[in-house]
Amino acid sequence: MATKRWVPGTQCVAKNDHTKPKAAELAYRKGDILTIVEIGTGKGVYKAKHNKTGEEGLISASNVREREAIRIDPSLSLMPWFHGKISGPEAVNKLRPMEDGLFLVRESIRHPGDYVLCVSFAGEVIHYRVIYRDNKLTIDNAQFFYNLIDMIEFYTKNKGAIATTLQKPKQKEGTKSAEAELSKAGWLLDIEKLTLGESIGEGEFGAVYEGEYMGQKVAVKNIKCDVTAQAFLEETTVMTKLQHRNLVRLLGVILHNGLHIVTEFMAKGNLVNFLRTRGRSVITTNQLLRFALDVCEGMEYLESQKLVHRDLAARNVLVSSDNVAKVSDFGLAKVDSKTADNAKLPIKWTAPEALKKEKFSTRSDVWSYGVLLWETFSYGRQPYPKMSLKEVKEKVEQGYRMEAPEECPPSVYTLMRACWEADPGKRPSFRKLRDKLKRELPTCDTATGS
Repeated sequence: MATKRWVPGTQCVAKNDHTKPKAAELAYRKGDILTIVEIGTGKGVYKAKHNKTGEEGLISASNVREREAIRIDPSLSLMPWFHGKISGPEAVNKLRPMEDGLFLVRESIRHPGDYVLCVSFAGEVIHYRVIYRDNKLTIDNAQFFYNLIDMIEFYTKNKGAIATTLQKPKQKEGTKSAEAELSKAGWLLDIEKLTLGESIGEGEFGAVYEGEYMGQKVAVKNIKCDVTAQAFLEETTVMTKLQHRNLVRLLGVILHNGLHIVTEFMAKGNLVNFLRTRGRSVITTNQLLRFALDVCEGMEYLESQKLVHRDLAARNVLVSSDNVAKVSDFGLAKVDSKTADNAKLPIKWTAPEALKKEKFSTRSDVWSYGVLLWETFSYGRQPYPKMSLKEVKEKVEQGYRMEAPEECPPSVYTLMRACWEADPGKRPSFRKLRDKLKRELPTCDTATGS
């Protein structure tokens, strides 16, 4: 069977140890993640970078396998041991044949809102009531936890107030352990190797920190609430499938204190702040066009993967140290398109049909891209200045469109207007937009900064 040639950027997992490399070869251990840097001269030989040590050297394709994307599977669970509302006797039945440390968690029927940890020990099942107090969970009023994931992690390592450490989860029928799947595919990172720095942002679902993982600078989103973490799991599996120079790259996840999503670090922050803090005197029109093209290429790739972003805006575009713009939070694009949650929709960026009938599509992303172009060429101004959200909604519906930003090239304003066609079918695709933007950048070498 002919092996597929890997392109630079492909991530691979080592199948065995290679601890005594010859000259120019890379040393690694089984399970290490290596990134292909370039195709080597020999057959099946590649130059690769070790994701942990940062060292580069030659590897043989036969010693590694490609890091797989994780299949989106609704049965994948961060809490496979959670059985929902079942009674005590049902829990006892599920924990047979009994072995010390076999456990499950259920919702308490007698005390709604509380949980019960059921543990098999010395031939019987002990039921520990888990009380919800001040937004935290506790069994003994001494140890407190943010969520069930934390609690189980603690009692797996410490006996604490219970009869035995938790040894073996009793999985709920029809669920698969997300931890096992992530680990098998090479996406589970080690908490011990992560150093967290200061908070660099507060997302809707948790804080984002700067950090270091194996000597590499990273950004870490921490989601503590277990229900939200479970919802994010699906989005994270989407991210394992996507690799593009203009999308922020997922490096892996850590299961500890909820869910940590670890991505590449983007030194220059988000595009809005980048533009606002530098302004016209520093950033040329050519650089603005480059950013616009970067975002367009990232979105064209998402379009090719049939994914809808739903929240494309300059605040969700990050800038790398070498000025490459990358779309972020694309993995957090809602998978179901029935969000009746209009309150949370970014009204100034959302297409009229998405606001009105919740019809999200690549073409509604194109509308948002038009607004992002306006933000970019106005150097980070708030769109629809001085208008309330209610006014924006009504006026746009009646056909109002924003004027061109000051000194914006007329051809770019024409693109914005095309993105804001009332009929989604008349809006250009990202592919068309990319071709037009490339024509705007004739003097620029479009491969710079890669």
